[in-house]
Amino acid sequence: MGWVASQCGIAAESLGTKGKSGVLKSVATRKAFLTDASHRVRFVYVPKHTSWRNQVEIWFRVLARRVLRRGNFRSVADLRDKILAYITYHNRTRANPYKWTYTGRPLNV
Repeated sequence: MGWVASQCGIAAESLGTKGKSGVLKSVATRKAFLTDASHRVRFVYVPKHTSWRNQVEIWFRVLARRVLRRGNFRSVADLRDKILAYITYHNRTRANPYKWTYTGRPLNV
């Protein structure tokens, strides 16, 4: 927070005291400060479920479960060959978009 304030020309002392006053009083006031469009530097919060990394993580989880777990590889070349063979097999027989199941609501509601 102090870095953002310094980049925006705001004295760190004017931010207040954590939990008591000013910008540092609560999570809501800190978020409002960090996302203020008038600041030179601002944070943009996106939901975790919107990340493309989730799809990549799913792919590597499938690869680990189907190829790497309990695998027996004689060499790095053998490992590479088995991974590439699985990718070829997967693309030919199993490839399809992952089903999007997020409903837009937190799980603990």
